[in-house]
Amino acid sequence: MQLFQENISLRPYNTFGIDVNAKLFSSFANEDELMALLSEKTVQTEQRLFLGGGSNVLFTQDFNGVVMINRMKGIELIKEDDTYYYVKAMAGEVWHQFVMYCIQHDMAGIENLSLIPGSVGASPMQNIGAYGVEIKDVFHGLEAIHVKEKAKRFFNATECSFGYRESIFKRKEKDNWVITSVTFRLKKRPEFHTTYGAIQEELDKMTLDKMNIKAVSQAVINIRQSKLPDPKKLGNAGSFFKNPVVDLTVYQAIKEKYPNAPCYPIDEHQVKVPAGWLIETLGWKGKRIENHGVHEKQALVLVNYGGSTGQQIYDLSTAIIDDIHSTFGITLEREVNIY
Repeated sequence: MQLFQENISLRPYNTFGIDVNAKLFSSFANEDELMALLSEKTVQTEQRLFLGGGSNVLFTQDFNGVVMINRMKGIELIKEDDTYYYVKAMAGEVWHQFVMYCIQHDMAGIENLSLIPGSVGASPMQNIGAYGVEIKDVFHGLEAIHVKEKAKRFFNATECSFGYRESIFKRKEKDNWVITSVTFRLKKRPEFHTTYGAIQEELDKMTLDKMNIKAVSQAVINIRQSKLPDPKKLGNAGSFFKNPVVDLTVYQAIKEKYPNAPCYPIDEHQVKVPAGWLIETLGWKGKRIENHGVHEKQALVLVNYGGSTGQQIYDLSTAIIDDIHSTFGITLEREVNIY
């Protein structure tokens, strides 16, 4: 059996729709197929990339190595107690479809994370979050296989070192592990998080018999669809930048010049400043340069209108970063992984 295809376009496998080629390409649907790939010398010696939904990557050039798509599927309830359901999802499951499954089965906790593009396996890597909820809030553990040692290990939340859009798999252990499944601890009695953003305002527009997680999910979907472009129609990777955390003194200096500057307190000394506000304030929102630009409704989202190269989008992000730094003294950090 031929394990690898050569010179395969990655355009269908990244939500930016960037047309670059992978030197070698393969996929796996179970642990046996993954182990067969990891046993290949090519995977051990070449540059390698494991992809899920391709929703958090920007390719600036051809990938001179092996790209492997995780297609492991399956969802199961592994245990429950009086308070929680423990639900295990294979890493290749589509994240939004998993959220819908949980809502259908009255498993609460991830409804605020509806419509986030990507796969289940990528969710702990990024510690994805939206509308006041992050993966670390509902995380029980994950299983991963070490690329070189080919040994499976269970990681709990502490061992994952979750941070703001961060985990051990994005930094210290980057490319060393393949996440095969994630287990979530979801509540039997929901706690609604509706104060963040415009969720409550959206809920007030909806005709509800009673409050439930399905309604919260629909409110989030409505908001996201009104502000964010569908990657199937317009190439993008969602939020391109992280919201910067700055010293209170830095924020106070900004507020002197921009009295309406928003922030979210972190502690006594630090605040989080919305990157979208910084970008919009300097006039980047809606700016188009040939076939790429900044989305007209959401300044955090860079878009490919069709035919753009990854390098062009990367250069745009650099220009934005430089402009923000020279004006505010804040260095924006890219949330998207660059290849």
